[in-house]
Amino acid sequence: MSLLWLRLAVILYGVAALAVLPAALYHRPRWRHVALPAALAGAFFHFVSITETLVAAHRALPVDTHETLSWFGLLLVIAFLVLATRYRTVSFGIFLLPVAVLFTIVPAFRPGRESLSYSLVGTGWLLLLHIALLLTAYAALFLSLIASLLYLIQERRLKQKRAEPQRGWLPPLETLDQIGLNALRFGLPCMTAGLLIGSGLALQTIGLAFFADPKVLLSFAMWVAYVLMIFIRTHSGLRGRRAVYLSSFVFLGVLAVWAANSLSAVHRFKAP
Repeated sequence: MSLLWLRLAVILYGVAALAVLPAALYHRPRWRHVALPAALAGAFFHFVSITETLVAAHRALPVDTHETLSWFGLLLVIAFLVLATRYRTVSFGIFLLPVAVLFTIVPAFRPGRESLSYSLVGTGWLLLLHIALLLTAYAALFLSLIASLLYLIQERRLKQKRAEPQRGWLPPLETLDQIGLNALRFGLPCMTAGLLIGSGLALQTIGLAFFADPKVLLSFAMWVAYVLMIFIRTHSGLRGRRAVYLSSFVFLGVLAVWAANSLSAVHRFKAP
């Protein structure tokens, strides 16, 4: 049944992704009443699917690449729903919902058999917390990147007088800037706690050799870049194109670290 719920969630995400387009781009507010309920229902069935999978497997954490991507997709949909509720805008759904569909459609219709090889599985809920916190931090960074891109688009539209601020499909520039910065501020403690928990678990089971892995050191370097990005944006008022470049650089760096860690001795995805 978990696979059925996940497939239903993907279909609802697709409906929401399509409904967002006329609501945000063509000033058809009635489509909001389709997009938001569809996304909310999809998130509910998605959560039910994940819960059933974990309960049936008698574990509390994802163990393969498909499950990890599914978790990330759910986080993006939750971020969309929070933004739609808090800021009364569905513009972010143009980007977040299609990505959530892409991340979820493969595990829904082509479930994989890759297992995540952890020498730390016996640590239970701490390892689950480590994974969940890092996935949340990645989602927050992606959201910040999208906010920066939308800021750039809105700024250009306003300069060219192509749309009035109150009638455009995007929120005001100040709102977009606050969303991007608040996403970073929310993601930083998640990334920090995730790295600390993972390091503590590794020290207990692997020892100091864990820190000899260049990929692990690169993860901490990305944490430093994350901190610097928040500092620069907070104290220099960085916006527009430069903010896009900075967010893109850090986000691509995080993706590189994620890919590198999947090949390391500590975070390895392999077929059984």
